[in-house]
Amino acid sequence: MSPRRRCLNTFVSLPANRASVQRPRNKPSNNFAAILWFSAERNECQPHRNDDKYLEKFLRARYWKIENSYRLLCSYYKFREHNKSYYEKVRPLDLRHLGDSDILTVTPYRDQHGHRIIIYRFGLWRPNRVTVDDIFRATIVLQELGSLEPISQIMGGVAIFDLKDLGLEHILHLSPSVAQKMIALLVTSMPIRTSALHIVNQNWVFNAGFKIFKPFLNSAMRERLYIHGSDMSSLHKHIDPEHLPKRYGGLHDDYSYTLWLDMLKEQSTESSVQKDMEQLGFIFH
Repeated sequence: MSPRRRCLNTFVSLPANRASVQRPRNKPSNNFAAILWFSAERNECQPHRNDDKYLEKFLRARYWKIENSYRLLCSYYKFREHNKSYYEKVRPLDLRHLGDSDILTVTPYRDQHGHRIIIYRFGLWRPNRVTVDDIFRATIVLQELGSLEPISQIMGGVAIFDLKDLGLEHILHLSPSVAQKMIALLVTSMPIRTSALHIVNQNWVFNAGFKIFKPFLNSAMRERLYIHGSDMSSLHKHIDPEHLPKRYGGLHDDYSYTLWLDMLKEQSTESSVQKDMEQLGFIFH
C-alpha cells in the first residue's frame, strides 16, 4: 500500500480489535450529557460543535473522565482564542515549504503500540525562511488531522525531537512563549494524547533550550521525556526499529510533510475531512 493511500485509509471507522476500548460499557450517552452539562453550567468555553462524534475525541483523550475531558475541551478553545492566526483563514496547502524544508512530519505508519509518530528536525530549520508561526500552523494541521482518526483519539502519538545541528540561531527564537505554545499543542490543549517525548542527537545547545521548555512540562510528562543522544538502541527500547525511519536505525524511508498536504488536496470538497477542517477555520479553495 502506498504511503498516500495509507494516509487516506486512516479516516475510516475503528477496527474491531480496538472497538472494545472505543467507549466505556456503562451508558456512554451519560458521558456526553455530563460534558454538555459542565459546558452549560460552568460556561467556561463555547464549543463550536456539541454533537457526540465531536465530543467523543475529547472524552477518549482523557479516558472518558468527565472533569478532565471538560478541562481539555476548555483548554483547547482557550488556545484557539489566544492564537486565532493559527486557525482563521489559514490555507494548509500553502504550508508546502515546510515539507520542502523537512522540518517536521508525521509518519504514515504507526509504532508497535498504535501511536502516530511526529518528528521534528529543528537543525534543518532556517528561521529567515520559515517562521515560528508557520511551524505552529503546520503542527496544528497535523494535530487536527490526527484528532479525526478514531485510533489516534484512543492511542495518541509520540514525538521525536531530532536536534542534530541545532544552533544558537535556533535557540534565539525559542522564547518562553514559544515553549509554552509547543507544550500546549503536544501535551495540554489538543484532543490527542502525546504518550512520550523523545530527544535524539542533542548537543550542548540543547541544555540552554531545555531550560526554556522544562518549566512547562508537568510531572507526568517529565516522566515520559526520554533523552537518547545518538544512541539509537536507547530509542529502540521504546519504538521498535520496524516502525522508525532508517536515520534512526529503522527500516523506513523519510516521508515529507507534503504527503499529508497531498492527501488533503485529493480529498473531495464534500469529504468529511475537509468539512471538519473548514469548520475550524481552514481554507481549501
